Amino acid sequence: MIAGQPISSLDCRVLVLNKHYMALRVVGVRRAFSLLFQDHAEVISCEKGNYFNYDFQSWKQLGEIRESFEPDGDWISTVNFDIAVPRVIRLLFYDRLPRTPVKFNRRNIFARDRNHCQYCGRRFPLPELSIDHVIPRSRGGKNRWDNVVCACTRCNVKKGGRTPKQAHMKLITKPVKPRRNPVIGVHLNHNRYRSWKQFLDHAYWSVELT
Repeated sequence: MIAGQPISSLDCRVLVLNKHYMALRVVGVRRAFSLLFQDHAEVISCEKGNYFNYDFQSWKQLGEIRESFEPDGDWISTVNFDIAVPRVIRLLFYDRLPRTPVKFNRRNIFARDRNHCQYCGRRFPLPELSIDHVIPRSRGGKNRWDNVVCACTRCNVKKGGRTPKQAHMKLITKPVKPRRNPVIGVHLNHNRYRSWKQFLDHAYWSVELT
């Protein structure tokens, strides 16, 4: 997806819950519909502050009614019918909750810092960003969450192999380990995923993208 352009319905993401309504992961639309069609999952839909459960057929039928007064939603067109993209689905036979820690990788570091350089504060496209060790590794700094930040190329070069204090630079935000997958926070900023929040409010839930 190109920044600034609307995403297509097939590029939307769907939150997956276990049978006890606890968040498990986020999947693509194709995977979500596969689970629904095989009766492995049901749609959880927020309607006027209330949540309702739909299997694939009832969700399809509801879509036939809704399409006339919700044309601006995210829809998938097939040969025979159009169907709305669900925001949340619930697995019918899976009750475990994975305790997978947040993965320490470049994508999650950038997402935690929201693609903002932690020295100048500006937001940059991914190719113009790098990972900076606050305490340089040459000075004993560790490769861990509380010692790495997102930095633009210019600030990273300016800082070099020094600490921020030595380089007369100041961190905008103290780096910490995220309580849950930071990519989820990026999605929550979008209005289409507001129904996820109720299922993501507990810090011990570990949400993994697949």
